[in-house]
Amino acid sequence: MIRALRQSMAWIHGWLGLVAGWLLFAMFATGTASYFRPEITRWMQPEIAANRTAPADAAAAAVRHLQRVGADDVQWFIALPDERTAVTRVFEQPKPAAEGAPRPRRPRAEELVLDPATGDPVAARDTRGGEHFYRFHFQLQLPYPWGRWLAGVCAMFMLGAIISGVVTHKRIFADFFTLRWNKGQRSWLDAHNVSAVLALPYHAVITYTGLVTLVVMYMPWPIVANYPQPARFAQEAYGLAADVEPTGRPAPLVAIAPLVRDAERRLGGAAGRLVVSHPNDAAATVTVTRGNGASVAARGVSATYSGTTGRLLSASAPPGAAITTANVLLGLHMAQFAGPALRWTLFVLGLSGVAMVGTGLLLWTAARRRPGATPFFGLRLVERLNIATIAGLPLGMAAFLLANRLLPAGMPGRADAEVAAMFWTWGAAALLQCARAPRLAWRDLFALGAVAFAAIPIVDALATPRLAAGDPLFLAFDSAMAAMAVALAFAGRRAARIPAAPVRRSARKVAHA
Repeated sequence: MIRALRQSMAWIHGWLGLVAGWLLFAMFATGTASYFRPEITRWMQPEIAANRTAPADAAAAAVRHLQRVGADDVQWFIALPDERTAVTRVFEQPKPAAEGAPRPRRPRAEELVLDPATGDPVAARDTRGGEHFYRFHFQLQLPYPWGRWLAGVCAMFMLGAIISGVVTHKRIFADFFTLRWNKGQRSWLDAHNVSAVLALPYHAVITYTGLVTLVVMYMPWPIVANYPQPARFAQEAYGLAADVEPTGRPAPLVAIAPLVRDAERRLGGAAGRLVVSHPNDAAATVTVTRGNGASVAARGVSATYSGTTGRLLSASAPPGAAITTANVLLGLHMAQFAGPALRWTLFVLGLSGVAMVGTGLLLWTAARRRPGATPFFGLRLVERLNIATIAGLPLGMAAFLLANRLLPAGMPGRADAEVAAMFWTWGAAALLQCARAPRLAWRDLFALGAVAFAAIPIVDALATPRLAAGDPLFLAFDSAMAAMAVALAFAGRRAARIPAAPVRRSARKVAHA
């Protein structure tokens, strides 16, 4: 009975992992990179120098700039700087033009990057930075909401594969200490077991919390049934202030810095975000939200003030058990609370997830390849998809980073061009490898990936002075790129040493007859 159960679980484990494996590999790889999302963005905008400014002062400087360029806006969303972010990022929601009225001459930017000390715009190159990897790992570069739905399906497959894998392995702890080299299928199985067992709690938690982050989208029916207006649910669940309509009566906005300092005292942590609704109107409100780094819970508490008098209107009440649990699970997935040591630990655990998925895909082909036999169509297809994903994706990611340095800084639409460079490179690699034998395709793509990652520190040193100046962030980033190049070069060397499939004895007899 137990043996039959394990055999059934092994079948489920293999097919769940295969069907979603290629997308899961990409999700794990880009999600692991997202642990350093702010640092990647800072590297991709070398014009921005580190400038520590208190959140209250940065908020006041940003509001001064917005008063000059968007005093009639509907809302200002201000992301304040912290230990990992050196700039203030502002999103404007302009007032819609009246029907038949001419469009305003002032261009509306989707995002403004401001110096936190002065509030002046920073002349930085346009890039999506680390946000691209973060968004891709749960949206898969597909239109909303299809990418998120597909990522959710893959996460459910992953959770099923983890559970079935635990049931399948009767020697799960012994497998952790077993790693045999150059043994073909046995070696891939050992590598898969070690990478899976090494970080099994992490894999289970990151997969489950990934599902929880979008559970409201996957299962909206309880909210829809109880709240005809979704905004009402957010107000009650997260303690957000109710939306107010503008009065149309002009009124000056109060000084922002004192409100931010008062909110930090009430909320018990540094401010992370500021939302000003209907600025310069008698109904203006200012909502200050605590930064995510102050707690494991992802959604910070907030306080809302009158924008004309500075009087406290509302503050987040202690959330209930369900909301607290959801916030903690979301915080565990995003890990914005983590310090440098814990963040690097999570990064290594994320790489173990990449290795787990990759070795599982390779194990599927190794278990079905027969020496001297002609591979069937499914095996050839899976093998080509494995090469395109496991060896092609790193090459595409390197192209994304190289494009940031090689494209002209003032090029229009350069952020989209960087993203396009990643997918065009990845797609070209996936197509060109079909013209090579599998062993040679593995070697060539890994070698190209190693060259691309090795080129990143060189191009960075030639294009920007930050590395020569000894900037710690740039030194660490370029060192990580060099380490990635070494890892891919090692993988390419191992792939080159794999012997070609032997010819069957019967086939040799026919050849010599």
